[in-house]
Amino acid sequence: MTSIVFQDVHKAYGDLPAVLRGVNLELSDGEFAVFIGPSGCGKSTLLRMIAGLEEITSGELRIGGRRVNEVPPAERGIAMVFQSYALFPHMSVYENMAFGLELAKRPKAEIDAKVRAAAKTLQLDHLLDRQPKALSGGQRQRVAIGRAIVREPKVFLFDEPLSNLDTALRAQTRIEIARLHAQYAHASMVYVTHDQVEAMTLASKIVLLHTGKDVAEKGSLAQVGTPMELFHRPRNLFVAGFIGSPRMNFLPGKLVSAEPAQAVVQLDGGPVIRASVDASRLAAGAAVTVGIRPEHAVVGQENGQSLQGGVSLVERLGTTTYLYLDRGGAQEFVAQASADSHARPGDRLALGLPAQALHVFDDRGDALPRCVDLPA
Repeated sequence: MTSIVFQDVHKAYGDLPAVLRGVNLELSDGEFAVFIGPSGCGKSTLLRMIAGLEEITSGELRIGGRRVNEVPPAERGIAMVFQSYALFPHMSVYENMAFGLELAKRPKAEIDAKVRAAAKTLQLDHLLDRQPKALSGGQRQRVAIGRAIVREPKVFLFDEPLSNLDTALRAQTRIEIARLHAQYAHASMVYVTHDQVEAMTLASKIVLLHTGKDVAEKGSLAQVGTPMELFHRPRNLFVAGFIGSPRMNFLPGKLVSAEPAQAVVQLDGGPVIRASVDASRLAAGAAVTVGIRPEHAVVGQENGQSLQGGVSLVERLGTTTYLYLDRGGAQEFVAQASADSHARPGDRLALGLPAQALHVFDDRGDALPRCVDLPA
């Protein structure tokens, strides 16, 4: 078993406010969990707790059903891949990958077999005699991953392993890590990143942490779920605004009425629109925020369920185009258009707001239940 369970875990440094508070989290056997959140939210601290590099102030951490609060890092059955590679510069690739097994006094034949098998998996078998200074950044990172593989750990920990690589190498190494998880499905993997693409493409479970304007929220779990759950069903404004790039558009307004499976909202400075949510717990006149992702707004659709805006910026990314619309003092609205869109700065466009694509949040920022959902 390689499950990881946090039970009411807190972490504080002296008299300073806790950097993690009330963390209750279960990561199942063989899961690929990605910790993500803004800088300072505590994601790396949470990872280092699993590794045994940070003490737990209170609460309990269990790995494979075993309490490990007081267990030294070397006895936890984990292997960690660092952002900085942490390779020995005077050792060859082979020696770097074999070092941990040699310390454990494993037989030479076993060490050789494991190193060469890992090197073949990571396409490093032709580089075993080279030193780190003769390798590219991506090759060095693969050596660090190989050093973890040969130990056959119960848990792999990755602390922003791709942040030092250029864009092409990041994409390539990300694919290799995904394949690694498929090959070592018996082991759990925990991965820390600030990159949403890495989180959305690698994770079977995303753990999003708060920074929180309120001290009580800082270091808490904002939402835990599959990538598509967080994308299509964000629990609150923080999650909705953090997951997705460009971020979700937010439109303030007031609730006019709550009909069965439908909320009627008067947007500030805009039309009255309908959203497929259950707003029955709110009274008419309540302040709400309507959200819609750029890819769900319908460019050029003009009806009672639409906004008007002037194009201020056009971003062409090859496969898609993003239009930034100025709404006269209101927050800029971003809409996704087709790759061959002919829109130009200065054009005035209508943006359709489909009822089934709208999210509605109350005055505390909590999401109202959606009645018609997009696929998750």
